[in-house]
Amino acid sequence: MLKFIRVRFILLALLLGMTPALSSAQISITIAPPALPVFDQPLCPGDGYIWVPGYWAYAQNDYYWVPGVWVSAPQPGYLWTPGYWGFEGGHYGWHAGYWGLHIGFYGGVNYGFGYFGSGFVGGRWEGGRFLCNTAVWHVNTTVVHNTYVDRTVVRNVTVNRVSFNGVGGIQARPTAAEQAAAREQHIEATQEQRTHEETAVQDKNQSFSVNKGNPTRTAATKVGATEEVNHAATPVPEQKETNKPEEANRAPTPAEEQKETNKTETNKEETTNKEPATKEETPKANQPAAKRGEETDKEKERTTTKEEVKSKESATPEKREEKPKAETQKGHQEAKLKPTEEKAKGEKEKDEKKEKDKQQ
Repeated sequence: MLKFIRVRFILLALLLGMTPALSSAQISITIAPPALPVFDQPLCPGDGYIWVPGYWAYAQNDYYWVPGVWVSAPQPGYLWTPGYWGFEGGHYGWHAGYWGLHIGFYGGVNYGFGYFGSGFVGGRWEGGRFLCNTAVWHVNTTVVHNTYVDRTVVRNVTVNRVSFNGVGGIQARPTAAEQAAAREQHIEATQEQRTHEETAVQDKNQSFSVNKGNPTRTAATKVGATEEVNHAATPVPEQKETNKPEEANRAPTPAEEQKETNKTETNKEETTNKEPATKEETPKANQPAAKRGEETDKEKERTTTKEEVKSKESATPEKREEKPKAETQKGHQEAKLKPTEEKAKGEKEKDEKKEKDKQQ
């Protein structure tokens, strides 16, 4: 049955002028597709872009990785249902993705970034505008203005990197709503998406036989872009870039204004204090070396003269103080000797008088 479907679609592709690389959309093989690589989603380039998950395609007897990329919807209101590999009857067949008004079944494969295995929560259409859910997609709100935040759709579950549905892979079956979506009017991959896939198949580094499941380019901002985004965490709730514009536009608080005022006044005072010193030092720096040497010698002579005067002045008082001190000591000695001599003289006269009286 799969072989019949493959032949039918190859003939249809040839009639429509599709390239051989895209005819791989209906190839069935016996080798399971590799696990999905883990990578960061590049920033959304602008309003109106929708994320198309990366996937393993098959051509030239090898799997090759088609990077995830941001693309424009073919018309307002349309969403992208990713393609998936399904295992049936001993073969792995590729079910191509499509654009439609509702998300259909994509094998239960968890492609991340809003495509968590069933349904789609990366964004929604409102009045002809597509709004991005910043809780799921990597969006800078200064560039992308049509956004909203719905964190209720984010669930902490183990990421299953299996890339196919069926025995040995993901055991998921389409819901009634997904079956109904499959019967709606669809639009196939756009020319932009086809070009993106053709570019990947021509790059040998994207082939599984070369990269062993770690492709050089895992995602791109736009078709034709050369960004390389490898092995990192999958979608983050909200990025720091979203908060930067808010911080830049935030008005300063009274405390911050006062702090800036004090800082300005302090700088003014420091500048005022530094100016006189600078003015005094500048002429000296500009004088000739010989003149500066003469001034230095003169200053030394002045300093020496001052020191000599100080030493003489300090020596003179000592001499002046010594003379009065010696005279004072001599006066005290003389003052002490006078009473003693007078007393001795008086006693001598008395003795002489007594002797005279005895002789008489």
